[in-house]
Amino acid sequence: MGTATISKMADEHLLKIYNRFPIALDHGEGVYLYDADGKKYLDFQAGIAVCSLGYSNEKYKSALKDQIDKLTHTSNLYYNEVCADAANALAKISGMDRVFFTNSGTEAIEGIIKTVRKYAYEKDGTTDHEIIAMEHSFHGRSMGALSVTYNPHYREAFEPLIGNIRFAKFNDIESVKALINDKTCAILTETVQAEGGVYPADEEFLKQLRQICDEKDILLVFDEIQCGMGRCGDYFAWQGYGVKPDCMAVAKAIGNGIPVGAFLMTDKVANASLKPGDHGTTYGGNPFAAAAVRTVIEIFEEEKIVENVKTLAPYLEAVVEELKAAHPDAIKERRGRGFLQGIELKVPVGEVIAKAQAAGLLTISAEGNVLRLLPPLVIGREHIDEMKNILDKILT
Repeated sequence: MGTATISKMADEHLLKIYNRFPIALDHGEGVYLYDADGKKYLDFQAGIAVCSLGYSNEKYKSALKDQIDKLTHTSNLYYNEVCADAANALAKISGMDRVFFTNSGTEAIEGIIKTVRKYAYEKDGTTDHEIIAMEHSFHGRSMGALSVTYNPHYREAFEPLIGNIRFAKFNDIESVKALINDKTCAILTETVQAEGGVYPADEEFLKQLRQICDEKDILLVFDEIQCGMGRCGDYFAWQGYGVKPDCMAVAKAIGNGIPVGAFLMTDKVANASLKPGDHGTTYGGNPFAAAAVRTVIEIFEEEKIVENVKTLAPYLEAVVEELKAAHPDAIKERRGRGFLQGIELKVPVGEVIAKAQAAGLLTISAEGNVLRLLPPLVIGREHIDEMKNILDKILT
């Protein structure tokens, strides 16, 4: 079935929520994707930072096939070995103590909102606590996650959302301090804002947030859904800053394509917040999803995925800077961290994305006319060079 037939059938029956590109992807191999008509694409979007191992990794495929043969779901009324293994592995690489598996990053944010409010409730028995989030943030589209997402375009049609949310300016500690009061229970930020335009946090900003939270017993929460799991050169981006949160949300790359997320916390938070009956999920942490998480972490360790990002990130940054120098009329600025790079353009980003697709390169955009580069973490120098050559021709 070709692209035209697939897209026609999809448009007749799927809810028209997405402005899909005119491409029907069929299969992948390594860091390349192939559409239903056989065209090959270099992937520099990784399913929006999900497919960090690329495509058709043999160990990953075998582990999931084996788990299907064994057990896919039991509910959380019972223990299962693979979920315990996955939680242990995730706690080990994150330095956190407790894990709650979810179905997505948005659901992880929902769980964190409940966690920080319950933590505050346990202290004073009141329910009017406030959360400080950041301008230009993106945390998801469910009602709770949307409440801490800044962009009014996403929010306004669905208000009223949950209340007592305040927005500070990202990387501006004084704007945070101005919003803090005795009802503030948590400060929530992406370690690197991705959807909002690819803005990394300043190290001093995160350190000052940590200090404020320690002084006032406010919980510091990091959203590592897109910037985490190796993408910024450490397992989690905050590890590169040396500023540990009290809670964090993860998803996307921890499952490499299987729908799974998690929220993690320290024992201090876990022992003083959610209790049996406060939260739950039917599918979260089921054996199939847990097998994906466990196997992804094993592959990361065996194939030294994080080390590959650390090694090649300076080269990727240098290549983008070369493109900027060669095309000053088209590129305004490069910013980012690791394999999460944003190129702010002076020409329409949509046109660049369309021409890149025609030339065999898949990329996506971010807020502010930004071209976002999110390659699989297994790319090599030759793939960065291939990306550069395609963009160079387009911008020329």
